[in-house]
Amino acid sequence: MSNPIYLALDVPQLEPAKALVEKVKAHIGGVKLGLEFFCAHGAHGVHEIAHLGLPIFLDLKFHDIPNTVAAAMQAIHVYEPAIVTVHASGGRAMLEDAKAAAAAGTKVVAVTMLTSLDANDLTATGVYGSAETQVMRLAELAHAAGLDGIVCSGQEVGMVRKAWKDGYFVVPGLRPSGSGTGDQKRTVTPRAARDAGASVLVIGRPISRAEDPAAAARAIEATL
Repeated sequence: MSNPIYLALDVPQLEPAKALVEKVKAHIGGVKLGLEFFCAHGAHGVHEIAHLGLPIFLDLKFHDIPNTVAAAMQAIHVYEPAIVTVHASGGRAMLEDAKAAAAAGTKVVAVTMLTSLDANDLTATGVYGSAETQVMRLAELAHAAGLDGIVCSGQEVGMVRKAWKDGYFVVPGLRPSGSGTGDQKRTVTPRAARDAGASVLVIGRPISRAEDPAAAARAIEATL
């Protein structure tokens, strides 16, 4: 079975980012490039990381009218991403068009509820009910729209897996035992998320900010 760990590479300078990937590449299964990296380094940066030989997860969270999202999805074909994110709250038509426009080998997964949010945050934005209810509602929408899976916290992945047995589940906001939670509110350990049914484990700061990133990645890999 391939390594489910994707390193969240939110590093502002390109050369240190490449050096970090080189250090840990034996202990991870892919690299997640998010908004910070993409805005800082663009196409050149994506290609530079791709040349290091690991699958690329473009975490750009597309959320716009269906035509715009479809055009954006077509524009990133050149990067040959393994995974791309869109926001589930963009609605069924947007989700369907995103999947239709994606490259054949790209998994399109819908972000349900950011791991930095909790039920109080939902209420403040006019969404009532628990985090679990909101995640399941959006997971059902993504499934109906034909997407490959969703992004959710480790607290919800087991529940969604029971309803969507062949789904592809990306779990961010993971913290190994003993790590601080930072700005994340709904965290679990990588092992707990994997046991609950996560397909991909997105891990950033516990590896990238460790004194020895390779040792940190190896230790997390060993728990799986």
